[in-house]
Amino acid sequence: MTSAPPPAEDNGVTIEPGHSLRGEVTVPGDKSISHRALLFGAVAEGITTIHGMLAAEDPCSTADCLRAMGVAISPLGDKDQPVVVEGVGLDGLQEPGDILDCGNSGTTMRLLLGLLAGRQDRYFVLTGDASLLLRPMGRVSRPLCQSMGARIDGRANGTLAPLTVNGCQLQGGVIGTSVASAQVKSALLLAGLTADSAVSVIESNCSRDHSERMLKAFGADVQVRGDYGRHVRITPGRPLRGQEVHVPGDISSAAFWLVGAAITPGSRLSLRHVGLNPTRTGVLEVLRTMGAQLRVENRTQITGEPVGDLIIEHGPLGPFSIDADLVPRLVDEIPVLAVAALFAEGTSRIQGARELRVKETDRLAVMTRQLRAMGAVVEETADGLVIDGPQRLRGAQLDSETDHRVAMSLALAALNAQAPSRIQRADAAGVSYPDFWHQLGRLQDSGVREP
Repeated sequence: MTSAPPPAEDNGVTIEPGHSLRGEVTVPGDKSISHRALLFGAVAEGITTIHGMLAAEDPCSTADCLRAMGVAISPLGDKDQPVVVEGVGLDGLQEPGDILDCGNSGTTMRLLLGLLAGRQDRYFVLTGDASLLLRPMGRVSRPLCQSMGARIDGRANGTLAPLTVNGCQLQGGVIGTSVASAQVKSALLLAGLTADSAVSVIESNCSRDHSERMLKAFGADVQVRGDYGRHVRITPGRPLRGQEVHVPGDISSAAFWLVGAAITPGSRLSLRHVGLNPTRTGVLEVLRTMGAQLRVENRTQITGEPVGDLIIEHGPLGPFSIDADLVPRLVDEIPVLAVAALFAEGTSRIQGARELRVKETDRLAVMTRQLRAMGAVVEETADGLVIDGPQRLRGAQLDSETDHRVAMSLALAALNAQAPSRIQRADAAGVSYPDFWHQLGRLQDSGVREP
């Protein structure tokens, strides 16, 4: 069972094993869609109303940056009220009076680089926390500058924050991206909204397509072509119109419960209203490959996004293999899938996942280090992990190392260890899932143990 959060100076959670996960879960709103609803609503004309917004730290950073540029946005924390964004139009963002703080959110910084690069005669400075200052921004700043004529500067030749943006008239063109990244693609599409001609983005592999879907819903001239939608073209000239957006549950957050139920004896969970965008459902494919007892019910569509209910229960699992083609569709779920591999019968392999080394932490290294603290045998490679299963885990002193997905992944491993574990800096989960620890306690059949 999970102890209630301890005093702030500790920020740790104790997990006691031996308790199943049972019940119904409504996971937080999709983080990627929440960011985009705020950004697109801000530069649309009229009101955008967002239902199911994720009120976590990262979207709050996006909202705060937009407010600093003159956009009126209602509070994000009221679960009973939708978030209302009063759009200022494509050219309405004001030059802020201070530095824009993106917090820990790479999505906020990368998408803002694209959105702000074309705001002519306005100057912006973007910074973030210590982790964000180490994350690569060149994958966005370089194509914006080299292919579209943006003026972005900063540390390491404009590849590390803090970054400055001198807004100018951007040019269109055809841009091939060096990495399959929805953040890079979205930044270029946002820049294309005010370019002098059409912008075409061509990816090596298909990344998540929330931006294309939502831009179409807001009225942008977007065309998607090529194998698996790898070629996206946006033609400027159309204003965006405010919309009513319904944010589905985040499948990346759902993944923790899917794996938790699959590996924990006696577990059965129902996850309601989860986003099933095909560019995000790689985790479901992997779980099915493993033989997980998983099914999808009540499929429907909301605001252009497919959704459904997921039912999963404990059962025997086999190994899986993830390669570079699949990574863009489950990159955020790899830490918790590494935990699943520990309880599978056979050897699981993850490769082509070098991108995990430049997330909030080096997730390949951190997960290896923390799982080894529990006695796991994990082979770390240059671009992935090799894990033989099944393995027995011992209780241990663990550390999220400030990474939200690591914190939650370790919780599911600890739930299936041989003795209690304590996860330090467990509050990191609040970046994407503020209610995770409370829900974990509620879903365990013996409830919550106070510290």
